Amino acid sequence: MTGEAGIENGSEWKKFVRKHWNIVAIFVVTGILALVGAIYVYLWFVGNAQSTGLVPSTLGLWTMGNIVTFILHVIFWELIFIGVPAIIVAVAGWQWWKRLPDEEKKEHNLFGKRSKSSRAGGAISPLLFIAFAIKVYVDGNWNVAISSWTLNYVAGSMITILIWIVAIAAIPATIGIIWWIRYEMNKKP
Repeated sequence: MTGEAGIENGSEWKKFVRKHWNIVAIFVVTGILALVGAIYVYLWFVGNAQSTGLVPSTLGLWTMGNIVTFILHVIFWELIFIGVPAIIVAVAGWQWWKRLPDEEKKEHNLFGKRSKSSRAGGAISPLLFIAFAIKVYVDGNWNVAISSWTLNYVAGSMITILIWIVAIAAIPATIGIIWWIRYEMNKKP
């Protein structure tokens, strides 16, 4: 059953793409240009970051301040040169989609029942990096070369961060458990 629905849905997409091949081609070319542009902007920024002295050219001399500054500047320039034009193209595509007749959207049955998937965990790594940056700042190692850090310092920092996470999660969990126990105790049989 599922295989047949997938084939039918796939053929509907094929019909739709054949009918609107020109706009699909424009979006494919735009996506490729955005990807190539993002790589070019990144390489341009890396070259300029080193030549302007924003970051040291030797990785062993980088500090946590250099890393954070580098990341924030890369995000800024990528948003300016690639993100803003991509948003404009996405809005134009959305406007084109809105102008399609409802009959055509229904005729092709492009959007069947969506499956519920639970994908999570993408935010954990950035949050751990932010917590590590805070720990380095609190320790006074913000402008100390990373190559001078010891393995014991990094491992100890990770343990400290895990303790922070447990403490932060334990407070609302404790409040919830206490509330639930009081609620259950006050129930009348």
